[in-house]
Amino acid sequence: MKKISVCIVTYNNENNILSVLKCIYKYSENFIIETFVIDENSSDKTVDLVKNNFPQINLIVLPQNKGFGYGHNQVLNKLDSDFHVILNPDITFNSNIFDGLSNYIQNNPDVAIVTPQILNEDGSVQDLPKLTPKFKYLISGRLERFGGLFKIWRDEYTCRKKFFKDPTEVNFCSGCFIMIKTEVFKKLHGFDERFFMYFEDADLTRRAKKYGKTILHPGFYATHIWERTSSKKLNYLCTHVISMIKYFKKWHKKNGGFD
Repeated sequence: MKKISVCIVTYNNENNILSVLKCIYKYSENFIIETFVIDENSSDKTVDLVKNNFPQINLIVLPQNKGFGYGHNQVLNKLDSDFHVILNPDITFNSNIFDGLSNYIQNNPDVAIVTPQILNEDGSVQDLPKLTPKFKYLISGRLERFGGLFKIWRDEYTCRKKFFKDPTEVNFCSGCFIMIKTEVFKKLHGFDERFFMYFEDADLTRRAKKYGKTILHPGFYATHIWERTSSKKLNYLCTHVISMIKYFKKWHKKNGGFD
């Protein structure tokens, strides 16, 4: 029987951690599951809620918050699964999605990563990036409200006007929900921890292409409470900009020029 591992990194997520954990254990048929929660020094009740309601979970409490990628990388040496799921605490779903996505990878051995369609709470498709980040795409996220080229670029970046009927190769799989072959995740040494938050998922997707296709599968979907924090709080915006600079510097060196 196949084995699937799931990792959720938390930081003050008391309002939604139980919802995602309930989904995981409600829809965990046809495979062996192992779940990790990595808490990065939450000051709320996140840790107690996990301990009291899901004692079977592998809970790791870190003394400080060193970022999204760092948190997920704490499980690298603990994984003995076939497929590994990187999951946000603000994700919910109502089907045996892990079984379906893993079956897809098993039936398509040239696939390294698969991600489901991500929906808003109202059921609409969430406009997450799907193309390789470019400078024009990133500024469009801030300025699309002004219309014109900014909106055109944002629509292009998120494939907003494209209807995905079949599994499609994309260049950016959102870190809110990624299923990756565990062996590939280990070969990549997980996330690049130079990214505290933002763009570590774009970077992981780009590196994973060395080992196989990175696919968006619209036949499976999950709901994501997307708060777009970086557009609302200055400190998150600064983190976003810093990560953007790191991303472009890293891939500029590899490609000999900016996208």
